[in-house]
Amino acid sequence: MDSDLLDFYNEIFETNYNLDREEVIVHIKKLKELDKFLPPSSSFFILSDTPNNNFPYVSKNFVTNLGLDPELMNSVGVPYWLGHHHPDDLPVWMQILQDLMGYTLTEVKPEDRKKLSYTWTFRVRTAAGNFVNLFEHMVPMELDAEGKPVIGLAHITVVGDGEALPLKCSVKKLNDNNEYETLLTKNYSQILLSDGVTNRERDIIRLLALGNNSKQISQKLFISPHTVDTHRRNILKKLKVSSTGELVAYFTQQQLF
Repeated sequence: MDSDLLDFYNEIFETNYNLDREEVIVHIKKLKELDKFLPPSSSFFILSDTPNNNFPYVSKNFVTNLGLDPELMNSVGVPYWLGHHHPDDLPVWMQILQDLMGYTLTEVKPEDRKKLSYTWTFRVRTAAGNFVNLFEHMVPMELDAEGKPVIGLAHITVVGDGEALPLKCSVKKLNDNNEYETLLTKNYSQILLSDGVTNRERDIIRLLALGNNSKQISQKLFISPHTVDTHRRNILKKLKVSSTGELVAYFTQQQLF
C-alpha cells in the first residue's frame, strides 16, 4: 500500500503509551469465549491495538465474510488490512479517522471518552477479489495518558456488495440513562437531504426506529414529550415525508443512525 497513507495512519494514532500486554490478553480471552457462542452471521469483531499497529484478535466470522487471514491481521497488521481497502475510499477513510480523533481530543472531556461510540462506512476487498460495503461500530477500551483511544473493539457488518456509496461517520456518547446521544455526524462524499437534520433529531429518529413512544424518548434524552413531538413534526416537514414509518425506513436504508 501507499507508504504516505501508512505514515498518515501512524500520525493519527501516534502515542507514547506503554501498553500492558496483559490488558490486551484479558480482552482477547474474553472475546474468544464470546466467539464460541456466536452463530455464523454477516457481522464480526476486530480488536485494534494502535500502539503496535496490529489487530491481535478477529472473530471467526471475519474469515466467513471476507476470507482474509487472521494471522496476517496480527503479524502484519495495519498494512495488511489497509491494503484491502478500496483505493477510492482509503484517503477519505483516513480523513474520517483524523477528524474523529481531532474531535475526541478537542471536544470531549477525557473522563467521557470511554463512553463514546464511533461509526463509519468503507469498502474492503475480500479474498475472492470482490468488494463489499462495511459498517463499523468502534468503542474505545483503553486510553493513553493524553486520553487518546489506543485499544478499540470494532463490531463490523457487511451491508452491501461493493457499491460506491457516500462514506459517513458519527460520534455518539452514552448518557446517564445509558442511551446514545449523537455528538457529531459527517458525510464525506455528497450532500444528502438528511444533512439538514440535527444531532438531536437523529437521536429521536433512532429511538423511534427502536419502537419508543414520545414519553419514553423524552425520559431517555431528558427532554419533554412535547419537545419530542415538535422535533418529530419538524423532521417530517424538513425531509418532506408523510409518516414516521417512511422517515425511519429512509434513515435505516441510508445507514444514517
